[in-house]
Amino acid sequence: MTATLAVDGLTKTYSTGKGRPVVTAAQDIAFELGHGESLGVVGESGSGKTTVARMIVGLTTPDSGTIRVAGRERTGRVRGSRRRLERAKEVQMVFQDPYGSLDRRLTVRAALDDVLRRHRPEESRQDRTTRVSDLLDCVGLKPILADSHPHQLSGGQRQRVAIAKALAVGPSVLVLDEAVSALDVSVQAQILALLNQIRADTGVSLLFVSHDLAVVSEVTDKVLVMYRGKVVESGATQDVLRDPQHAYTEMLLSSAPGPQWRPERVAQLRAEFAGSER
Repeated sequence: MTATLAVDGLTKTYSTGKGRPVVTAAQDIAFELGHGESLGVVGESGSGKTTVARMIVGLTTPDSGTIRVAGRERTGRVRGSRRRLERAKEVQMVFQDPYGSLDRRLTVRAALDDVLRRHRPEESRQDRTTRVSDLLDCVGLKPILADSHPHQLSGGQRQRVAIAKALAVGPSVLVLDEAVSALDVSVQAQILALLNQIRADTGVSLLFVSHDLAVVSEVTDKVLVMYRGKVVESGATQDVLRDPQHAYTEMLLSSAPGPQWRPERVAQLRAEFAGSER
């Protein structure tokens, strides 16, 4: 069976200036994501996880490697509005800051209708109105909020709107870049439960980018752990979290606050890991 998303040999480097060394943001990244599966990409700031997400969506062009959605090549940039809209129907992205991704001038209803008009021009106004209602219901927003502007919504509500906008085009893959990190813990739990329900209902595949292993454990089947642009560990999420095989993964787990959190142990693991990298 063809994977919904297949990534192979994905590499991206950046030049930091004349005479300075090239920085490798992602090196030889490879994974597959099946229909309705959820994959977590985790690592600290600078690990390369967001670069991988941006390449998959098409916001960043890789130096080499391939990206395929349902067997179709989508590695390079495309030209023309029609081609861009076709590609956007395959993969959509939800960003960390929902307020920045929403047009402050548009109500929730208008924002969703705008997406539908661009991607489904053949639909009638009534069809779009029905679809907007369905999307609001899908992300757990009350109909009364349809006429609200972004500034009138809570952070959790805005993120639900951002998810609804992404789902409006019917993507095969939904990429979420730190999509709950700006929310408080109780709202995080609601959004994660929502994503699990959406995945079950629609069959959309999720690529969940996060620095938080606790969050990843709630919403993913598989996980990639990235460090300095490389995948240092991968596998079933619960297996990796229960029995990490790489020192960096163990350090990340130990760094997460909780009942067993010991700052001195975290400092020791960081020192040991830093020493092993020299």
